[in-house]
Amino acid sequence: MAEQKIRKRKKKQKSLARGNAIAGYLFISPLIIGFLLFLAYPLIQSFYMSFCTVSPVAGHGFEFVWSGLAHYRHIFTVDPDYTRLLLEELQKMALYVPSILVFSFFMSLLLNQEFKGRTFVRAVYFLPVILSSGVMVGLETNNALLSGVQDLIQEDTNGTSITATLESILLQGETGNKFFETIIQIVDEVYNIAIASGIQIIIFLSGLQTISPSMYEAATIEGCTGWESFWKITFPMISSLILVNVIYTIVDFFTKSDSEFMDMINETLLQNFNYGRVSAMSWVYFAIIIVILGIVSLIISKRVYYYD
Repeated sequence: MAEQKIRKRKKKQKSLARGNAIAGYLFISPLIIGFLLFLAYPLIQSFYMSFCTVSPVAGHGFEFVWSGLAHYRHIFTVDPDYTRLLLEELQKMALYVPSILVFSFFMSLLLNQEFKGRTFVRAVYFLPVILSSGVMVGLETNNALLSGVQDLIQEDTNGTSITATLESILLQGETGNKFFETIIQIVDEVYNIAIASGIQIIIFLSGLQTISPSMYEAATIEGCTGWESFWKITFPMISSLILVNVIYTIVDFFTKSDSEFMDMINETLLQNFNYGRVSAMSWVYFAIIIVILGIVSLIISKRVYYYD
């Protein structure tokens, strides 16, 4: 009898796992179908173009002449800007991604607390999602009024603001200069960090709301402090969403439209019409992103706590 119950339980677990798998595949099937219909062939063609010299032919599309690794050698050995801008982009990523994650996580902790006007405050912190849309970014960058106000502020300060003075004092010492430079750079970019944190705040907030209050009540009864409850309950329960937000933030950072590296690729395409070289640039960039995502996912996934 005991063996029959165990077998029935295993069959139920297998059928449940199979049903969840089918539901998951059905959920992502539109994405898979769309990728196969609209993205697979252009992706393969662009990879082939990176090994060819591509010339437009009137009325016949493009002519492909095999050139091997010529474009890849050019961007790494001849092009003076590609490697420099790529390294700068990676350095910015290493600075921005942790800053965005820390900012969004602690903002979600604050917004999860009970206080008057919480709904309004949450709506205000969702504004970065709206402000980071293409239309609003265009209005912000092309707004003559905002640029005029910024120039006026710079003229009034004359380079002797309190912030600039404090920065010069902190950077005068010989020790810790790199640390202070990093902190100052983060503070200077706090507006951009807040703009890029909208989605991450919402994801963290949704995860915090799934944690049962009874867990905190039990921890309080057992004598846990708020700090201990954070590390024993909140952080483990939210760890799976940290992985989601890390992947999202990295992809969002590398694909943003105001990147100097992306501008260089676009200029190479629009001014020189060198499709093969642009494809090589893009594929190297894509490969680096995939490697970074793989390494980060491998490291974080080992420390993620999953619960039922």
